[in-house]
Parts: sequence; C-alpha cells; structure tokens
Amino acid sequence: MKYHQIDRNLFIKNRKKFMAEMKPKSVAVFNSNDIYPISADSTMPFQQHRDIFYLSGADQEETILLLCPDAPYEHLREILFVRETNEHIAIWEGEKLTKERATEVSGIKNIQWLQDFEKVLFEIMTYCDTIYINTNEHYRSSVQTQTREDRFIKWWKEKYPAHQVAKSNPILQRLRSIKESEELDLMQKACDITEKGFRRILGFTKPGVMEYEIEAELLHEFVRNRSKGFAYGPIIASGNNANVLHYVENNQQCKDGDLILFDVAAEYANYSSDLSRTIPVNGRFTDRQKAVYNAVLRVKKEATKMLVPGTLWKQYHMEVGKIMTSELLGLGLIDKADVQNENPDWPAYKKYFMHGTSHHLGLDTHDYGLLVQPMEANMVFTVEPGIYIPAEGFGIRLEDDVVIQPTGEPFNLMRNIPIEADEIESLMNA
Repeated sequence: MKYHQIDRNLFIKNRKKFMAEMKPKSVAVFNSNDIYPISADSTMPFQQHRDIFYLSGADQEETILLLCPDAPYEHLREILFVRETNEHIAIWEGEKLTKERATEVSGIKNIQWLQDFEKVLFEIMTYCDTIYINTNEHYRSSVQTQTREDRFIKWWKEKYPAHQVAKSNPILQRLRSIKESEELDLMQKACDITEKGFRRILGFTKPGVMEYEIEAELLHEFVRNRSKGFAYGPIIASGNNANVLHYVENNQQCKDGDLILFDVAAEYANYSSDLSRTIPVNGRFTDRQKAVYNAVLRVKKEATKMLVPGTLWKQYHMEVGKIMTSELLGLGLIDKADVQNENPDWPAYKKYFMHGTSHHLGLDTHDYGLLVQPMEANMVFTVEPGIYIPAEGFGIRLEDDVVIQPTGEPFNLMRNIPIEADEIESLMNA
C-alpha cells in the first residue's frame, strides 16, 4: 500500500466498540471484497470492503474476520483468516500478509490461513446461538453484483439453519459515523493532498486546455503524495457540462469566458475527502458569474453554521432550502410568485439547486450514518450547495468537509483550500 501504516490501536478500539454491541453467545463474520474481472485475464484494481478494513486494517483480498466475544477460549474471540502466501505468490503478485505481519497490522493475535476457516467456524458455532451477517443497507445502496458476503450468507444459511441471524450493518452505521481521532487525522491527510492538487491546477488552467489534461495534473499530484488517486470518479466540468451533476467524461476543451466546476478529491488509506470548487478558465469571473458564485458561498457559510450536535438531517436541508430561496430571489432566477405557488414536494429553489447539501463522509465518500439520528460530535459531513443555470451556460458548486464539534461551529478540514472568488483570481493570475 502507498499509505503509511495505520496505528493498529485504531482497529483494536473499533473491534471493542463493535463487540460491545453484540448479543450474548453470538459470532460476527466479515468478508473482504472480491477482485472483479473485466475480460480475459484482466481485473479491476482491488478495493477492500470498508467494514473489514475498519475492524482489522487488513487491506487485501481473500480475508475473513471473525469476532466471538463470548467464546470460552480467548484465542477464539478474534480471528483473522488470510490467504496462505508462498514464494510463488510473492514472485507473481507481490507481498501478501504473513501471520506475523497480519498481527502487526490488526492487533489480532490469532491469525489463521483461509483454508481453515470452515473448520474453525464449526467449532465456534457450537458455542453460539446467533450469527451477525454483514448486508449492505446504506440508503444509497444499489448493488446488482453478487459479493463475497452474499455467497457466504447463502452458504451459512444452508450449513447452519438452526442458528438465529442478526445484522452487523445497524451497529456499523452508528459506529462508523462517529470518527476516532486517528480517522480524523487520516481524513485531514486526504484533504491536504486534495489541496495540493487544487493549487496545482490553479496555475495550470488556461483557455484551450482539455478537461482530461486537468484530470491528469490532479492524478499526478495525488499519487505522488501517497494516495491511490481519486476518492470517486472525478468531475471536471467546463461550461454547460457543469449542469450535468455527475458529468465524468472530462473530454471537452475549456473555453475563454467559461467556468469549470470541479468535484474531485483524493483518498488516503481508504479514507475519502470530497471537494467542489468552481474557477474561471481565464482567471477572471464576469460580474454575473461572481454574483452567482458569492450567492453559493453565502449559502455554504450559513449551512455550515447549522452543523452542530442535535441537528436533524432532514430539517437541516429544509432550512438550507430557505436560504437558497432567498439567494435565488436576489439573483432574479425565481420570483415571489414562484415561491408562493411552489410544490411543497419540489420547492421553487429545486429548479436551480436540485441535490442535497450534506452527506456523511469517511471510509466511503457517501459514508455510513443513520440520517434519522441527530448529529453528534466527530461526525464528518460535506457542505455542498450549488446553483445550476443551463440557460446561462454555467453551474457553480462549492464544497468543504467539516467535523462536528461538541460545541460551536464545525471544524473545516478544507480550511486551507482557496474558496473566496478574489483569492481564486489572485492565485490564477500570480
């Protein structure tokens, strides 16, 4: 892995928190992700399942974590199963976790080879009444591919039909949404790498440059700072492309007078950052562009102040909608009649700001978090309002990542990344 080794005490703490939530006489199983095929002998780059990483730090395929806090023998309470490595694998695929290295990474003393999993599980199941399975219940989940977890669940149900079943996901939704200090440090690192990339393209962007050339500059800067690369598919949308919310082609020329909307950020050690900025191709905003830009920035600043303990996600978005409505009235994009006659299910402001303002951020870009629960200290949220005006040929989105504090306004992990229009212009024309 490119990233520096993470202190294993983070994973030890995470496992303790999870096991404290488990029912008596229960076992929980977590599987790594598969390596997914493309065609012939080609595969997609491996991405570890975030749950097993969160609980163990193990960042390779064919790995299983087993937790059984009530096992009668201490060595059976935490077991990590990894693929047995050998000289042939080392030559063809590179270093894999040895038993010693797996303990060093995870803090788990009992490391077993994967081939022994079924035998060990059989013994543990004789001590347990319940098994926790790890289904994906994220509110944005839409998965059609059968995963390693899916195959395990099917096998387990046939092998042990008399045992009760429980779900790991509700526990993880709560635990993963509140970050430990080590996690916040890793996310700050991801944001710092993102800052380096953004500052680099401020000096690179000019009329005539291609969107993909900017993408290449960003990737270069991210990887040279120990990131695997983009935390999500990069959006580099010039001109009217910005009005396609998930524009990822990045294949158009950036023209004089246009704006470029960036929604692009680095990952670090599997932790995501999430940045949006909008800059003028030629280094100068027009008066109209700057007016809309500053309206978005004002909404962002006011929305950020509301991210405090006790805030409810749904009500927060309603309040942000009221602020955005006021700004759109000031810009002449809507009028009072539009507001008076609006559909409550799709308010007038949604014509120009149709997405949400904030989401949880962490190991996943749209991270775990139960949206019906009040916000708590050490949750991390994005703040990303936007105004999109196809008729005028541009769209603007501004986004930072913030940590909710015990009291007062949140802490901005992207506080050092330029955002004021005058500063953007100054840096682009330095």
